[in-house]
Amino acid sequence: MTYQYYTKIFKDIPKPFAFIDVDVLNENTIQLLQRAGDKPIRLATKSIRCKAILTHLLERSRQIQGLMCYDLLEAKWLSEQGFDDILIGYPFCHAPHIEAIAREVKKGKRIVLMTDLPEHLDIIQRVGAQLGVKLPVCVDIDVSTQIGKRHFGVHRSSLQTAEDVEKYLAHLSSCSHVKLVGMMAYEAQVAGTTDHVPGRRFYNMKMRRLKKRAIPEIAEKRAAISELIRTAGFDLEFVNGGGTGSLESTTKEEAVTEVTIGSGFYSPQLFDYYQSFRHLPAAWYAIEVTRNPQPNLYTCAGGGYVASGALGREKLPAPYLPEGAKLIKLEMVGEVQTPLRYEGVEALKLGSPVFMRHAKAGELCEHFDELYLVKTGEIIDKVKTYRGSGDWLIK
Repeated sequence: MTYQYYTKIFKDIPKPFAFIDVDVLNENTIQLLQRAGDKPIRLATKSIRCKAILTHLLERSRQIQGLMCYDLLEAKWLSEQGFDDILIGYPFCHAPHIEAIAREVKKGKRIVLMTDLPEHLDIIQRVGAQLGVKLPVCVDIDVSTQIGKRHFGVHRSSLQTAEDVEKYLAHLSSCSHVKLVGMMAYEAQVAGTTDHVPGRRFYNMKMRRLKKRAIPEIAEKRAAISELIRTAGFDLEFVNGGGTGSLESTTKEEAVTEVTIGSGFYSPQLFDYYQSFRHLPAAWYAIEVTRNPQPNLYTCAGGGYVASGALGREKLPAPYLPEGAKLIKLEMVGEVQTPLRYEGVEALKLGSPVFMRHAKAGELCEHFDELYLVKTGEIIDKVKTYRGSGDWLIK
């Protein structure tokens, strides 16, 4: 799509605004379904953060079958909105919020809590006993790679060895109101690590070597731990793994029964830097040119939406259209203004839009209450983001 294409669509829309190109979203969905092979897909809601988009994706294919939420109250809210088959991707310890989930489970909804410590199980057991309901849980297994003293992956689960898992299962056996139904093992060192960054040849080579070493170790560990759990007498209904960045390797594992995908649908800027795949940008935001302090220098209002994670320039949003617009090194993106250098063919003037991409996917929605939906050259709808849907997360 071109700068003129989007400028025409949004000629009367005040800036800043965010939008989803539904044509691109649908194309990315087709490609992700192909990459997932025959594995069912669970949607990572933190990478979507919009109820309407979640509904749209679930309706696109029967292969997309459930949600992975990042917050208890998010899961409760989505359950109340009619969604089901919800896995909460992270453990939580606040009993009243766990009680809210337990009440949804008691109504017949399928919501699975994440655990990796006996203390997690104890909290869930107390809530389940209090409300008279047996709560389904998933066990989170660490599959990070240790090379000498270097940790390759994320500091996530406490369950790092077979012995750790055996102790967890022994404690679980004493919890009458807790039922183990699933296992998750997320290979962040593969799924979340770029390996095709322009101008960083040695970094790319290093990351590819590390991934090549990690992938078979991850597969072996996932298979061994899932077998250990089943041998101990627990019936795993699912084994979850993967992410947009690791589908090619994760889907080959027989032990994995489903994969989680989120960011690939929007395809934010960070996902341009993987060797094995490339999707098109579907999620954007626009800021407005408000000054022209020098020839070929244009200052826009706001736009400084920086992504979370380790500090680095790659976490900054970047101009995408008009093609050739670049950030100014001494200022980058700011809360109140973002200057750009542009020497292209488009005639930028006061009020002209500059179309930006966020470094990550769902985090874009934390800055906007609404998303415009664009299809075949026109705005077809305006939908609420999580942020625009109310204060459900902070109740």
